[in-house]
Amino acid sequence: MADQTQTPPQALHFSPKLFEQGGAPRAGGTPLAGQPLAGFTVGVTAARRADELGALLERRGANVLHAPALRIVPLADDSELLAATKQLLDHAPDVVVATTAIGFRGWIEAADGWGIGDELLSCLGEVELLARGPKVKGAIRAAGLTESWSPASESMAEVLDRLLVEGVAGRRVALQLHGEPLPGFVESLRAAGAEVVGVPVYRWMPPEDLTPVDRLIDAVLARTVDALTFTSAPAAVSLLTRATERGQDAAFLTALEHDVLAACVGPVTALPLQAQGLPTIQPERFRLGPLVQLLCLELPARTPTLPVAGHHLQIRGHAAVLDGELRPVPPAGMSLLRALARRPGWVVSRADLLRVLPGAGQDEHAVETAMARLRSALGTPKLIQTVVKRGYRLALDPSSDAKYAG
Repeated sequence: MADQTQTPPQALHFSPKLFEQGGAPRAGGTPLAGQPLAGFTVGVTAARRADELGALLERRGANVLHAPALRIVPLADDSELLAATKQLLDHAPDVVVATTAIGFRGWIEAADGWGIGDELLSCLGEVELLARGPKVKGAIRAAGLTESWSPASESMAEVLDRLLVEGVAGRRVALQLHGEPLPGFVESLRAAGAEVVGVPVYRWMPPEDLTPVDRLIDAVLARTVDALTFTSAPAAVSLLTRATERGQDAAFLTALEHDVLAACVGPVTALPLQAQGLPTIQPERFRLGPLVQLLCLELPARTPTLPVAGHHLQIRGHAAVLDGELRPVPPAGMSLLRALARRPGWVVSRADLLRVLPGAGQDEHAVETAMARLRSALGTPKLIQTVVKRGYRLALDPSSDAKYAG
């Protein structure tokens, strides 16, 4: 799981700004070189390192919606951590397992604030200190300590295997928790005879302002977001819980199952989603950079390219890519374009197109107006043909085998 630093909760926001209010879309296109996520919208649920993740996504062209699904209880105000620390100082453990760098650093800083920092460092210096990964090792060494061992895989499963092979019967094991349960870890140690003491370095709580989360859920339901990123299991649980509280859990799960890609930083983060039967993707290395790189491959691959009127057309979340150039399209135009692309080459009636226009009412002239703006945004009017008294269709090239019933 990615180690993260805390950032304050923010309101839901969109970036970059594609259209000035009341303005017209650009007639020209923008080359996609170096921006594989251009035209896609990605939701960020992280409460920490959200700025870093958002910047990585925006640098590759994505429009980012940030809605922190969690907030974190400040360490120095957490009475549970103080009680657990004093308990360990009174009865020293045999083994301490450090799971996250920010958690370990925060534990030491909180102990310093309570006036027991030196005592805690002295205690940790005399026990077997296991570090889950290289970032945790760095935090341990920055505190003047040395880890006894760290797994190459950064996996808690490998940590568990080592402890069980060593034998833990009658031993006292302190586990630095990282805001979420570790399925099977504590149970396995206790079954093998260990006394396990949890150190709750920080706790996840629902955000105080749920408005951004609700807006993100609405965007998922409307399919105006192409992917959601998760960097912790509690964030996934929080989002699913909020959808359930709103009575929209079934629709939310359907959107994630079929239309919105769930991208997780690692397998532990993905567990709550997979428990609901949802497909997820995870990078091989559990870091933000590889997560973004994976999205750069997966999102474009999910969008087919259509040969239309001698051009290559790809329809992304909020824009079209025509012959390798990004062409932003207004929301109404995107609704029409998606409807036409579901049956490329087939005529779609004005009545059917009217039904997909948001807030269009009953006037089919709204279709004509939106279609004119769509053609202007694409910059190539012949991509969409008018079939008199019937409707419109994408001018699929005759040699193409892409025609299908949607």
